[in-house]
Amino acid sequence: MSYFPKIAAAIQSINSISSIRLRLKFLDFCAVSMASEIRNVSNGTNNESIDLRRGYQVVVGATKEMGIGKDGKLPWKLPSDLKFFKDITLQTSNAEKKNAVIMGRKTWESIPRKNRPLPGRLNVVLTHSRDYDVGSLDDVVTCGSINSALELLGMRPYDLLIERVFVIGGGQILREALNAPACDAIHITEIETDIECDTFMPAVDDSLFQPWYSSFPLVENNIRHSFVTYVRVRRTAADIGTQINTAKALSSKFEVQDFSFLPQMVFDRHQEYLYLKLVQEILSSGNLKDDRTGTGTLSKFGCQRVFWRGVVEELLWFISGSTNAKVLQEKGIHIWDGNASRMYLDSIGLPDREEGDLGPVYGFQWRHFGARYTSMHADYTGQGFDQLLDIIHKIKNKPDDRRIILSAWNPSDLKLMALPPCHMFSQFYVANGELSCQMYQRSADMGLGVPFNIASYALLTCMIAHVCDLIPGDFIHVIGDTHVYRNHIAPLQEQLQNLPKPFPALKINTQKKNIDSFVANDFELVGYDPHQKIEMKMAV
Repeated sequence: MSYFPKIAAAIQSINSISSIRLRLKFLDFCAVSMASEIRNVSNGTNNESIDLRRGYQVVVGATKEMGIGKDGKLPWKLPSDLKFFKDITLQTSNAEKKNAVIMGRKTWESIPRKNRPLPGRLNVVLTHSRDYDVGSLDDVVTCGSINSALELLGMRPYDLLIERVFVIGGGQILREALNAPACDAIHITEIETDIECDTFMPAVDDSLFQPWYSSFPLVENNIRHSFVTYVRVRRTAADIGTQINTAKALSSKFEVQDFSFLPQMVFDRHQEYLYLKLVQEILSSGNLKDDRTGTGTLSKFGCQRVFWRGVVEELLWFISGSTNAKVLQEKGIHIWDGNASRMYLDSIGLPDREEGDLGPVYGFQWRHFGARYTSMHADYTGQGFDQLLDIIHKIKNKPDDRRIILSAWNPSDLKLMALPPCHMFSQFYVANGELSCQMYQRSADMGLGVPFNIASYALLTCMIAHVCDLIPGDFIHVIGDTHVYRNHIAPLQEQLQNLPKPFPALKINTQKKNIDSFVANDFELVGYDPHQKIEMKMAV
C-alpha cells in the first residue's frame, strides 16, 4: 500500500524554547492515469490537438471518496474553505496583474448572481453553446473547451495581464484537467467527514504529483477538513510507464525542479522553510559558546540530504535494545563510530569498556529501563522495564492515558553511557484515530542532528501507528540548546541557497504488525529527490 506523507510544520520560540511541530498524515491514494487527455479536448471549432502554452492549477474541495458536489451545489458550508479559495485565486505577485479562473457553465450558474463574476479575477466560462449569454459583465469571457481557454490566455493581451490560471470545476472539467500534463499543482480542501455526494473527480495521480504542504485539520460546522497542495514532479505517467519497477522509477530524480509558480502563500508554507529559518536565525543571532567537543557553537536556547538507510537501521537498532556500535558498522552505518572508538571511551573515563560498547544508551533504556548494565554482549531478556511494549499496549488498550511515555534519560546510568541521550523524552497521544508524538531534545546539532532526528521520530511514530492500526498524526519537536557548530556554518550557508522540494512518500510492509519483526526492507521511501550532499563533519 502506498502512502502520501502530508506534513505541516511550524517553528516557534516561546520563552527561549525552540519548538518544531510537524504534521504527519498518511492517506492511501489511488493512481489515475490521465496523462494526455487534455490535449484531446475539443477547442470548440475542431478536434485538432493544440500545443498548450499556459499551465494551470486546480482548486477544489473533495471528500475522501473524491466527492465534490451534490445536486449541483457544494454539500458543505465552510467559511475557511471559501477564504482559502479566495486567497489562493486572488493573490498575485504583481499588483498590475490578475489571475484567471476557468469553470464550466454549471459551476458559473451555481454562483449566486450577486457574486458573479468572481471579483478581481478574469472569469472564463466553458460552454458548447455559441449563443450562451453572460450579459455585459466585465471580466467574463466564454470558450468552448479547456484547450481553447488556455490558448486564449496564452495570447495578447491576456498573456501580459494574467499571472496565474486556476481551474475550479465542475465535475466534467476536473475529470479532463486534474492529472493532465498542463496541470502544475492541485490545491485541495480535503473533507475528512463523510458527506454524501453525487459528483466526483479522479484521485490525484501519485505517480505525477507529490505533496508540498498540508495544514493542520480544522473543524467547522462539525466538518473536519484540511488544506493540501500537491505539485507535479513528473510531466506524464508515460515517463515511468516503460520501467518494470514502478517504485524504483518513482524514487528517481524529479523532472520538475522549480516550484516558484505556486502562489506565494503556499510556496512559503513548505515545512522545510521552518527548519531553514531556524538555521538562519542561529547563524545571524546565535550566542557564541564553547562546548564539550571543543569545536565551538552558535547557540540558541530553546533541506539537506538525510541518510535514509542510516535513519532506518539506527531506529531498528534502538528497537532491538542493542548497544553494540559494531552491529551498525557491519551494515555500513558509521554514525556511532566516533563515540564508540577506543580513544573516545578512554577520554571519558571508560578505559575498561570494550571498543564498540556504547553502554546503556537509547535502545537499552527503551527496552530494559532499570536493569543493571554489564556489557553489550550480555542477555538482558526479561530484565528491567520494557517501555516500548508498554506504550504500544497503552495505545491499543488505554488510548486516553496521559502517561504514554518513552524516556531514554536515566540519571543513574548516565556515567556509563558513551553519550548521554540528546533526544531524551517523548510522549504519545491518540485522538481522532491518529497517533501523535512530542519529543524533547536537550541538545540539537542543527546541521547534522536535527534533520536525522526528525526523520527518525517521524518513522518511529509511523511504525507504532502502523502496529496499532492508527494513522500518524502530529510530531512536535521541542528543542532546548539549539546550536550550529562553527565548522558547519559554511555548509549551512550553502544549504540555505537550496529551494525545498516536495516530500517523499513512505511505504510500510502491511504484513508486519509486531514492532520487533521489522527489518530494513520493510520500509520504502518513494519519490525522494534531495539536493546534492553537503559535507559536514561530526563533532565528537
